[in-house]
Amino acid sequence: MLAFFLLVAALLAWLPQLDGLAKEQVDAGLKRALISFATARTLNGVVSTLQETTLSFQPMGVGLTTAPGQVLDPINDLIEQFSGLMLGATVSFGIQKALLAIGAHSLVKSLVSLALLAAAVVVALRWPLPRLARVFLIALLLTRFAVPLTVLGSDAVFNTFLKDDYQSSQQGLELSAGALQGQGRAAELQAGTGQERSMLDKLKQAATLPDVRAFVERIKQTAEQAVQHLIQLIVVFLLQTLLVPLLLLWLMGAAARAVLGSAASAAWAPARQADTR
Repeated sequence: MLAFFLLVAALLAWLPQLDGLAKEQVDAGLKRALISFATARTLNGVVSTLQETTLSFQPMGVGLTTAPGQVLDPINDLIEQFSGLMLGATVSFGIQKALLAIGAHSLVKSLVSLALLAAAVVVALRWPLPRLARVFLIALLLTRFAVPLTVLGSDAVFNTFLKDDYQSSQQGLELSAGALQGQGRAAELQAGTGQERSMLDKLKQAATLPDVRAFVERIKQTAEQAVQHLIQLIVVFLLQTLLVPLLLLWLMGAAARAVLGSAASAAWAPARQADTR
């Protein structure tokens, strides 16, 4: 059975659909990471603009200055960290794409197939498989199959458990950025910067002045929603680009060591029985 498995793996090493499907999923993940990174940079720009904005009101000649964007200091730090994470996610997908190209190279495929065929012959003849040969074979198997299978497994986890969270959080983050930008523009229009203003305009401004506190509260609520979306996106990308791939890689390595280790034990069993007799 193990020899048959090794022969099948030698044939699968030349399967082009495996690399093509994995490459499509990597490109899709890279696109998602770039979109989230761009949204985070846009939100960062909006928050920075609001933080630097000082609104000056002069109702009926009485001066009043407020800086509502200062309530956004905590979210600005989180956005910076999120931007760094998104940059790391894009780099991770880029590395996966490069490793896919290496594993799909004809030289790697040929080396893996020859090693698997030789191991299948050794196993079929019940010869012992040396430890160094097992380590080399595991390294070749991981080089050829680990990245495609890890990419496909991570994408399956994403589509099954994380896709809805990503879409809702990404859309919510975009809406939060637009809402903050719109609120900043509305505040500037409400404060007004013109030199010549009529008495009617001053009276209107005086009448709307009590809404400043409500305006600051709206900014805080929008920022809190953006924080929730940012945290959810962080969870999604950490799972897809780090935790799930590492778990799958460990499982594949453990399975390969267990199978090849059992092959070595089975090969030595007849010799032990003969010595006993």
